[in-house]
Amino acid sequence: MHTREEQMKAFGRLLDVLDALRENCPWDKKQTNESLRPNTIEETFELCDALMKNDTQNICKELGDVIMHVMFYAKIGSEQGQFDIADVCNTEADKLIFRHPHVYHPSQVGAPEPKPLPYVPEEALQTEKEREFADAKTSDQVLQNWEQIKLKEKDGNKSVLSGVPSSLPSLIKAYRIQDKARNVGFDWEDKQDVWKKVREELDELEAEIKREDKRRSELELGDFLFALINAARLYKLNPDNALEHTNQKFISRFNYIEAHSIKMGKPLTEMTLQEMDALWEEAKQQEQES
Repeated sequence: MHTREEQMKAFGRLLDVLDALRENCPWDKKQTNESLRPNTIEETFELCDALMKNDTQNICKELGDVIMHVMFYAKIGSEQGQFDIADVCNTEADKLIFRHPHVYHPSQVGAPEPKPLPYVPEEALQTEKEREFADAKTSDQVLQNWEQIKLKEKDGNKSVLSGVPSSLPSLIKAYRIQDKARNVGFDWEDKQDVWKKVREELDELEAEIKREDKRRSELELGDFLFALINAARLYKLNPDNALEHTNQKFISRFNYIEAHSIKMGKPLTEMTLQEMDALWEEAKQQEQES
């Protein structure tokens, strides 16, 4: 691995390359925040895809693309006299220090070289709340403190759920909404009780479907999915990751069916459901053996 000096040099090199491209490349010259946004979304999803596949080589590559986009937005901000990459880094560092009083003392926000809490005696913490935040010893305690601290920030969230981006995909948004509510104490006392809610929502969904009420059925489907995501959260299962694993599994098995239909010279549209099911089971068996 590289030294901190080598890492900083590499970061500076990328900044220099971006400066040169912004000045000399016709495409880079004309980019704006708005024009870059779709590319940024695409790059982020490509990184997520590499992460799901645990593809180390592509994780490294896609991280570079994402970092470049961060730098590009900071470059545009600098050109407009709004902020530069140093402001971005310092703002993030200050935010992290403020939100981690169990590691840093609150008075160290903005300090050039903040020191971990062990360097600060407990009596230096001025209020009972500061002592409570600083005493976080588990991941769950840190997350609970996190939401409360964000509400205290000058430019922080105005409400607990305002920190959930409206543009998040619905499945991830539901998980984040529930998680944020949990961090301020709004959650099931006994996680096993959630299954009663899941079954209740499923019964209501089935009832509306039997009535052939499409609008009510859609609403009840949303309630059922929300309850199921809640159950996944309570049992520390990530529903987005779980669904993506199933997506990839389905793609792999269906591709197996399609490949064999080509070998057989028989289009999928001419295969019977029984023939496709048999190939599906073959694909499933191969997965279990590999």
